Amino acid sequence: MLTGILAGLAAGALWGLVFIAPRVLSGFAPVDVAVGRFVVYGAFAAVLVCAGWRSRPRPTRQQAWAALGLSMLGFTGYYWLLALAIVDAGTELPTLIIGTIPVWVMLLGKPGHLRWSALLPGLALTMAGLALMLGVQQAGDTTAYPHTWRGIGLALAAMASWTAFAVWNSAWLKRHPEVRASDWTNWLGIATGVGAMGLWLLVGSEPKVLLAQEDKALAAIVFVAIGVGSGWLATVCWSMASQRLGASLCGQLIVSETLFGLLYSFVWDGQWPSGLQWLAVVLFTLGIVASIRVHR
Repeated sequence: MLTGILAGLAAGALWGLVFIAPRVLSGFAPVDVAVGRFVVYGAFAAVLVCAGWRSRPRPTRQQAWAALGLSMLGFTGYYWLLALAIVDAGTELPTLIIGTIPVWVMLLGKPGHLRWSALLPGLALTMAGLALMLGVQQAGDTTAYPHTWRGIGLALAAMASWTAFAVWNSAWLKRHPEVRASDWTNWLGIATGVGAMGLWLLVGSEPKVLLAQEDKALAAIVFVAIGVGSGWLATVCWSMASQRLGASLCGQLIVSETLFGLLYSFVWDGQWPSGLQWLAVVLFTLGIVASIRVHR
């Protein structure tokens, strides 16, 4: 059990890196950060597929198209929207908004026996935490993020994108039990890399602009960290946690992604959260945990 908990926390710590990456690479456009992450992830998945080329099945055309479409929702499109949101609104608010994804996934898949009234306390706490964090940010230096509301809209779009991915991806896997989860993960990775290259060709920066950046070495390190670390390695850690822990406990560990994302943000800013920010985080966390526990 301890191994499973540590693996789940490690996955959350790795996922949390994606919230700070756009700020570390502030000289790069958000679309370039998203493309860099997913090209690395796709290349790593391609290496794994090639290593087992003779022993593992190949995707059919229908499976390949499904992987490409779902990868746009859960990876390329989602992270591009998130990166844009972080540029417009900072890290804290988008991190909390994305952190509500487990709640929306559960609401969409609510068991028939569960009453809506049982979900209200958790939802109220979660919304109170979000509202308090928004109030703190709006009361602060408004010149730092003049487009906060646009960032909130982009974060909501990112949340909707990943929520749709979670629901449809689960439904697709249930309809295709013949596809192993490891194979599907690699196929998604390759599709994500292909989709990222297409996104870069459409709206990415020109090569000469990227080559002119002064922090190219830092960018390479960050892309590997969030491509391999937050992509492939985080998935491995989460699979370990899922094998060793019950579904309800795993669901509660998802909150660690949000908490690590906030921690990295405050460390990057070189400051401790204010009292109201601590209260917002506590309310948010209690709301998520309460929403998950009622599904036991």
